[in-house]
Amino acid sequence: MKKILNILLLAMVLPTALSAQEKMRHQLRWGWGDMLFETMAFHPSPAHSYPVSVTLGDPSRTDYFYTGHIFAEYQYRLCNAVRVGVQADIEGIFWKEDGSLNPEVVLLDDGSEDTKIASTPITSMARDLLGVINCNRLIHIAGTFEGHDVDGTPLVQSGKLLLPAEGPVKNIILVSHFTIGANSECPSEAFPLEGIVASKGYAVAIADYIGYGVTANRIHPYMHTESTARSVVDMGLAVLPFLEEIGRKPESDEIILMGYSQGGSTTMAVLDLIQDEYYDTFKVKQVYCGGGPYDLAATFDVSMELDQTGIPSAIPMIVQGINEGEHLGLEMKDFFQERLLNNYQEWINSKKYPVKEINKLIGSSALHEIMTPEGRDKNSPKTARLYKALLLNSTLYFIPHAPVYMLHSTVDQTVPFQNALSAKAWFKGCDIHYDFDDYGKHGTACLKFIMKVASMLP
Repeated sequence: MKKILNILLLAMVLPTALSAQEKMRHQLRWGWGDMLFETMAFHPSPAHSYPVSVTLGDPSRTDYFYTGHIFAEYQYRLCNAVRVGVQADIEGIFWKEDGSLNPEVVLLDDGSEDTKIASTPITSMARDLLGVINCNRLIHIAGTFEGHDVDGTPLVQSGKLLLPAEGPVKNIILVSHFTIGANSECPSEAFPLEGIVASKGYAVAIADYIGYGVTANRIHPYMHTESTARSVVDMGLAVLPFLEEIGRKPESDEIILMGYSQGGSTTMAVLDLIQDEYYDTFKVKQVYCGGGPYDLAATFDVSMELDQTGIPSAIPMIVQGINEGEHLGLEMKDFFQERLLNNYQEWINSKKYPVKEINKLIGSSALHEIMTPEGRDKNSPKTARLYKALLLNSTLYFIPHAPVYMLHSTVDQTVPFQNALSAKAWFKGCDIHYDFDDYGKHGTACLKFIMKVASMLP
């Protein structure tokens, strides 16, 4: 089998003639571990590998892969209490030409990828995240599974399973991922940030959702709770026998649910679905959700009242996603202003652009520049149908039977804090620990959420 290698080299040279006082001011760390924010690098490693399959349900074909990167960190001590520094990651791609874990997912466009260097300021949270991800080596398995389409018919979907390379598996964690725009960001194609918790001894399963991975040619039914939750559960159903087949059956039959932002709301929908239909298959031990738009109608109302949105790309994604999932038959020309109407297929449905880039392309956070007057008026017949569907796809209207941890930043402008208040009002009397505080913007709170979950997991 032909092997193609793109070799990584890292050279760090330090002055050797530093005085004792100067040496105390300089500190260098370097190492090799799993990639945190970028697409994972794959290379064969017989010493740290595990047989994985093309599909999660049929481990008949195996290939060996491992993921990693090289990092270096420099710090300069200004005084006893203050240090400054930078971190550099050098990454490359290693793979077998015909060894894609899921041949239907295109990992690379061609046989070459330039080495990239990313330098970032050192912050306490970034350092903590790196500490978590580098403490154990992980196995990354991208695969397909038999799931359900929005109409309930069978549909092959994709996702990623992350496992600790060594030691027992404690529990399965079903993760519902946060909002993405580009297909290159989906779990089967990249390293999902939530996956760092696998390093603590858990099997982390993350479905791509319909519209990403092997279904990237489809419209993503964004915020349609039934289809996204069912994708997560369907992957969980595929992972159970797969882990047993490869000899990594979890020590406990109980599962854990986790998700942030879109994933926070979807996680609550997953719990609701499991309680209704899969209570004999899955016993939920704990639920972790953060920054979720649990009350879509209230989110709509807040945005319309302020004529502002913290995430412009979410507006067209919600309108067409709910329209797709609920089969409303609405026409986008009744909701999108002309510039968005003429470009949303390329900006959103091409799956070429990350959320941040889509926001830039839309060019405004003002609702009146994104949506038509009719689209902003929930009393108009067409918008009233959409608003009713938003109510149906809110994830408040059930009673959680498992303990829940819910985090939300009180200053979140992307997913308004009103969502957390609605959840607290609706779930009064339930076993839920609310963690509401000023955790910064939506993205910063996401890092805080993941670190808190990682610290709470045994």
